[in-house]
Amino acid sequence: MRAGGPCEAKMAALGGPVEVALVSAGEACSAWEVGSGASVAGYRGGCCGARGLALLAGERLLGAQLGKPYVAVWELQRKDQLQQKIICPGLVSCLTAAPNGLYVLAGISESLYLWEVCSGNLLAILNRHYQDLSCLAFTDDSSHFVSGAKDCLAIVWSLCNVLQVDPGQSPEPRHVWSQHTLPVTDLCCGIGGPMSRVATASLDQTAKLWEISSGDLLLSVVFDVSLMSVTLDLAEYHMFCGGIDGSVFQVDLCSWPVSRERGFHSERESGKIFKGHKNQVTCLSISTDGSLLLSGSHDETARLWDVQSKQCLRTVNYKGPVTNAFLALAPANMLAPEAKPAVPLPKFGRHLHDAEASENPAGDGLTLRLGLHQKGSGESYLEKAERLHSQMCATREKNLSGDQEQLKIQVTELEEEVRTLRKINKSLFDFSSHILTKPGK
Repeated sequence: MRAGGPCEAKMAALGGPVEVALVSAGEACSAWEVGSGASVAGYRGGCCGARGLALLAGERLLGAQLGKPYVAVWELQRKDQLQQKIICPGLVSCLTAAPNGLYVLAGISESLYLWEVCSGNLLAILNRHYQDLSCLAFTDDSSHFVSGAKDCLAIVWSLCNVLQVDPGQSPEPRHVWSQHTLPVTDLCCGIGGPMSRVATASLDQTAKLWEISSGDLLLSVVFDVSLMSVTLDLAEYHMFCGGIDGSVFQVDLCSWPVSRERGFHSERESGKIFKGHKNQVTCLSISTDGSLLLSGSHDETARLWDVQSKQCLRTVNYKGPVTNAFLALAPANMLAPEAKPAVPLPKFGRHLHDAEASENPAGDGLTLRLGLHQKGSGESYLEKAERLHSQMCATREKNLSGDQEQLKIQVTELEEEVRTLRKINKSLFDFSSHILTKPGK
C-alpha cells in the first residue's frame, strides 16, 4: 500500500496527527497505523538489534545492524530501499537519537559514542561502564542522557558537561546508579528534562524508579521473573514491565500507601497483568493518551493492548523475533512520498573531532556550530568587547595630569573598536537567525 494514502486522508479528516507503530523484526522494519492497523511503510535491507531503532529529526530511521559494524539509514518517505550506512568503530549494541535531532548516541562494547548530526563529527567517547552497553535514552529536552549496561550500572550524563569538558579529560557523569545486582536490560526517561524520572529494568527481577535532579531512588519493585523491558505513561501514573516469561506487568505509581520498596505478587495482582505472549517481552511503548500499550516479543509477534481492560486489540505476526517496537506520532515525511530531508546526512567520523581537526587542519568549507561552547585560548568577540569596554570606563575614571589629548584619542579608539565588535556580533546573530528561520529548513 502506498504510504500516505489512507493515513494522509485520515489525518486530513481528523485534523490531527496519526499515531504509528514502528517495529523491527527479522530483516525488515515496518510502520502501521495504530487505529486501523493499516500498513504505512516498510524499510528493508537490515536486521536491527534490540534497542537499535531510532527516529532522527522526523526525517530518517536509524537501525543498528545485528552483528555488523554499521547503522543503516532510511529516509522515511523512500520505502524498501537502504539509503545510507553509518560506519562505526565496532558492533553497535544500542542506539538512540536526541529528540531535538542534533545528536546520535551509540553504545559500542562498553563505550558511548556521541556524534553531531549536522557535521558528522564524533564529539565524545565516554568510557565509564565496565561491560557492554545494553540501552540508551535521552530526556525529552535532550539535556541529559542515560546509559544502562551489563555491568549492572545505570549512568546519567549531562550533555552540556560532556560537550564542554576540556580536551584530554574525561567528563564526569551526573549520577551513577549501582543498586541493580544483574545486567540492566532497558530504561525509559519520563517527561521533564533535568527534573524527569527514569525507570530501569534488570535481570535481577526488579524495576526501579529514579529522579534525575537529586539522583535518589524513588521506588524499587520486585517481581517473580527477570525483566527485559520497561516504559512509563506520559502522566507517570503507571510503569509497565515486560517479563522474560512473556507477561507484561502494570505497576501503579500513585497507589497508597507509598513505599520505596514493594513486591509485585502475580497471584494477588492478576488483574494488572497482560497475558498473551509466549516468549520474553523485548520492548514496550505507551500511546500518547496512555490508553494503548504496544509490546514486542521473541514469539515473533507485536501486540496492541487496551490498558484499562488488559485485552489484546491487535496481534501482528512477523518473520522473526521482534527486537524493537515503539509508538510515535507519524512524521510528515512518512506520509508524504514527495517529501525530502531538509539537509543531507554527512559522513560520520570514526575518530574524535579534535584529533581529526589536528590531522587535517585545512578542513572543507564552513561549519556553523550552534549552542556548543567553542574551546580555545583566544577571546571571543563578546569577551573582547567586554574587556575593551571595561578598559574604556577605567580610563575615563582616572584623573591623570598628563597628556589629556592623548587620553581622548585612546578613548575614541576604544569606543570605535567596541562599536565594530558589536556590529560584527549583530551580523553573526542575524545570519544565524536567518538560517534557522528560513522556510523549508
